[in-house]
Amino acid sequence: MSTAVDSGLVERLRRLQPLASLAPAALQRLAPLCRIERLARNLDPFRLQDWTGKVIFLFKGQLKVDFADGSMQVIVGGTGEALLPLGGLGRPPVSAKAITDIELLYFDENILDVVLTWDQIMAPASARLADAAKPGDWRTMSGIFAVQNLTQGAFAALPAAHIRVLFERFQRVKVARGEVLLREGDAGDYYYLIEQGRCLVTRDVAGRQVELAELKAGDAFGEEALVADTLRNATATMKTGGVLLRLAKADFIELLREPLLHRLDPIAAEQKVAAGAIWLDVRFPAEYQHDGLPGAISIPINEIRQAYSMLDKGREYVAYCQSGRRSSAAAFLLAQRGFAAYVLEGGLKALAATKERKVL
Repeated sequence: MSTAVDSGLVERLRRLQPLASLAPAALQRLAPLCRIERLARNLDPFRLQDWTGKVIFLFKGQLKVDFADGSMQVIVGGTGEALLPLGGLGRPPVSAKAITDIELLYFDENILDVVLTWDQIMAPASARLADAAKPGDWRTMSGIFAVQNLTQGAFAALPAAHIRVLFERFQRVKVARGEVLLREGDAGDYYYLIEQGRCLVTRDVAGRQVELAELKAGDAFGEEALVADTLRNATATMKTGGVLLRLAKADFIELLREPLLHRLDPIAAEQKVAAGAIWLDVRFPAEYQHDGLPGAISIPINEIRQAYSMLDKGREYVAYCQSGRRSSAAAFLLAQRGFAAYVLEGGLKALAATKERKVL
């Protein structure tokens, strides 16, 4: 099995349905994510491996396909029904036999569905972000709308109905090198996505600006103050010129924070942890040492961005702090990166109050 990356692949994909409806830029992004399986004659591809969750096309060769209703069909790669996914007409194959050597091309079903959804929903909305220099088409934007971000990041968790509305409310702005986008201590006003360029995030420590992170195309910032309704805790300055998408606070809360922020009351949170989730203490280390919950791991909110690689996307996390304010920001940051993250609503105060009521 190999990754299909030959120069003519996009043109070959353009003949397949429903891929033929995609714009060229979307096909360019999709092409590296398809896989090719080559099989010798007389083999049955459905006995060799489980194709659950895959969209499969017969790219080359001849395949005899047997269906559950007792019918059969010979499909020739690159023609007729081979331009549709195998089973795409509502008749999933039960077995098959390669009459000749064959070549199957397949995609992860979820990835393909996300790309099709975005292309169909977003193409009209993209025009609103156009400017004189460059069309604001999501399919040509680097970083932010890479397929990985659409399937694993913040956008993947959004209800489909929110996607177009969200995109229409983004403002596309050009920024210059050295431009300060937000200042530590200011009130939160916008959520930012970097389309082009790089940005430095710094914090004042004893009168000296300490660099916390360097952000690139596809990265987001400014969400912490909006999620927790606090002042900015860092300064963001453009390291290069670039282009940003920004979303006003009210739109961010309606279209991003609420769909992504999953709150659990103390009882539900304890049940979630008992079922295998991990407590995540996002307070300062001294607070964690004083009264951290049994089994909790400590990652202060200011270190969450640096800890993504240390966390397991196969596990669930329940973030907590004293009141729920800091942990709500942490849970959002994690959810934005594709983690299954929840926030203990009301924090340790609510948890303690629940336990007192149980005692009484």
